[in-house]
Amino acid sequence: MSDSLVIIPTYNEIENIEAIIRAVFALPKDFHVLIVDDNSPDGTSAKVMELQQEFPERLFLEVRQEKSGLGTAYIHGFKWAIAKKYGYIFEMDADFSHNPQDLIRLYRACANGADVAVGSRYKKGVNVVDWPLYRVLLSYGASFYVKIITGMRVHDPTAGFVAYKRHVLENINLDSVRFVGYAFQIEMKFRAYLKNYKIEEVSIIFRDRVRGKSKMTSSIIKEAIFGVFMMKMRSMFYKSRF
Repeated sequence: MSDSLVIIPTYNEIENIEAIIRAVFALPKDFHVLIVDDNSPDGTSAKVMELQQEFPERLFLEVRQEKSGLGTAYIHGFKWAIAKKYGYIFEMDADFSHNPQDLIRLYRACANGADVAVGSRYKKGVNVVDWPLYRVLLSYGASFYVKIITGMRVHDPTAGFVAYKRHVLENINLDSVRFVGYAFQIEMKFRAYLKNYKIEEVSIIFRDRVRGKSKMTSSIIKEAIFGVFMMKMRSMFYKSRF
């Protein structure tokens, strides 16, 4: 059995799902993949079930009944991974904005001592390709804002390409995680930071999706901006809940 599980949440990713799965399985290291699909109407889960016939011991599928947010999809996957005793648990998008080959670099960072390895767009300048300027500024500005509010010295706290050692997720109260959108990524890193886990950033090149539609909405942005301050306040008064 592999020691590493890649969790990929999906909603309407039929254009990408087969390619991303095959790209992960083509890597020289043995990774397993768990797709957490929010009942996509485009047939994403049906394609995964078809591919399971080809990869019965490596590809797994959990279908939820409705679209419930990125954060809850990952928490669903984290609990599944913990129950299956995977040692290294990864977050990755389905749309190739994260290069599957960088999974090995994240794995090595954790194997060499990091508790959390972050695929960072901003560790060495701005490594983002094909994003409009306003989105780069929004993302980079949000990262700076998060560092100021939380005190974390993580250059890319909103990054969604992350590796965790299992014990980190076992020691975070997953049921108390509040954010469901992209701010979920900030909250998970902040919780690991509060527990003094070693967070290491691995510089990557992030590319905008080529196929499919972005899931970014104004409500997700508001959650990240206004929620981070409240998260910091809660951590000061209710640290035991983190």
